[in-house]
Amino acid sequence: MSLPNMAIKKDRTYLMLAVFILFCSYSHAQSATDSSRAFTVGKIYITGNKKTKNYIIERELYFKTGDSVSLHELVISFQRAHDRLINTHLFNDVVIYLKSFRGYEADIAIDVKERWYIFPVPYFRPVDRNFSAWAARHYNLNRVNYGAKFTHFNFTGRNDQLTAWLITGYARQFELYYNQPYADKTLKHGFGGGFSYAQQTEVNALTAGNQQYFINSDTVPYAGKYLSETFSASVRYFYRPGLKVRHLINFTMASARIDSAVAVWNPHYFNHDKLKVVYPELAYRFNYTDVDYVAYPLNGIIFETGLTRRGITKEMDFWQFYTKLTRSWPLARKFWFGLENTNVLKWPLHQPFYNQSLLGYGDFFLRGLDRYVVDGTAGIVLRNTFFRELFNFSIPFMHVRSHDRIPFRIYATAFTDYGYAYNADFKANSLVNRMLYSGGFGLDIVTFYDLNFRLDYSFNQLGQNGLFLHIRNDF
Repeated sequence: MSLPNMAIKKDRTYLMLAVFILFCSYSHAQSATDSSRAFTVGKIYITGNKKTKNYIIERELYFKTGDSVSLHELVISFQRAHDRLINTHLFNDVVIYLKSFRGYEADIAIDVKERWYIFPVPYFRPVDRNFSAWAARHYNLNRVNYGAKFTHFNFTGRNDQLTAWLITGYARQFELYYNQPYADKTLKHGFGGGFSYAQQTEVNALTAGNQQYFINSDTVPYAGKYLSETFSASVRYFYRPGLKVRHLINFTMASARIDSAVAVWNPHYFNHDKLKVVYPELAYRFNYTDVDYVAYPLNGIIFETGLTRRGITKEMDFWQFYTKLTRSWPLARKFWFGLENTNVLKWPLHQPFYNQSLLGYGDFFLRGLDRYVVDGTAGIVLRNTFFRELFNFSIPFMHVRSHDRIPFRIYATAFTDYGYAYNADFKANSLVNRMLYSGGFGLDIVTFYDLNFRLDYSFNQLGQNGLFLHIRNDF
């Protein structure tokens, strides 16, 4: 298993060896060597891919058979291709090197170590936003979903994903989805779709004191067994014209129903005192990615923007536009700086509680305000982080080629965050319509399968401080 910086040393070894061989061979045939002279890419040999199709790997390369490139350009292309292949989430390790050459024709070898793609595992997960929110409820096991989760991340070897969930506990949930982003011969067009169904005995009925307020069917005598029921079915279209750019169009038909007990606690949960809404949703997303490691970028840029239209009547009249920019730079040896800027606008600005989730949900939050949520229809978050690598090592794991070691990269971090949430309707909570800021320092542990353990000690403008744990992974 490999993280990008770990693989670079090995890649550079291969590259230096390849360059040495190339120069020696050419010097044998000629008296002088010109590194700017064009070479023709010959055969491309791919090994180690038992499941993944060759053309899926070749799709991520910056060169192809017959291309004419200089030695310098070829060396740069090797590293860029390595990063792109790692960012497919298909491989633990990738090594690209010059295998052989004939005059000015160079053959290239690509050796990959595939991940495990099938995860039929038991499922156990708290339903709260993060560990801090679960801790505030005394780690109550009634607030846990459990069941079975099956995911195949490379179903036919074309980086397609099949997901089936059967969850019970806090909620009853069933999901079935399939995504095939490379469905045609050009590997530019794809499709996907699926459906989900869920019932919940507890619902976040409103926000009070900048925190989610839940009501439970067991504690509300006039409530039914399930306080909410949702169903959605969607189809989607993928378009990837190049290596760095992706487009997604997603169409969903959804329905959401709440028990009358929820409307008693919050008459504005839906518009017009409704207990059920049925609506279509059309969403477009654009993504540009050019980073060394998408799960923990230290160099490069990710830009994403999207537009969503939810509903077509007064019962559900909702537009959302957002942008997200992630930019990272190397500063010095083992030092980096990164910033993340996210902006969200929901329109019209007057929305029911159902459409008000903003700060504190998903990845849209300020470190140091982990305990709180801030509802609204417009918001901004700016996060600034300095990284310093402390350790970079691996430990033996299994006697299997693809999983023979577990890599670890450990970083010390220092950060400052800023944010703002505008709310035109629900103004009782003290954190709305005001500038928010926080800061702190922490420790990030990045390991295999894109797992990121982040331990932060942070401070906020309320004079509070605390230790917070976040776990992130993309599988």
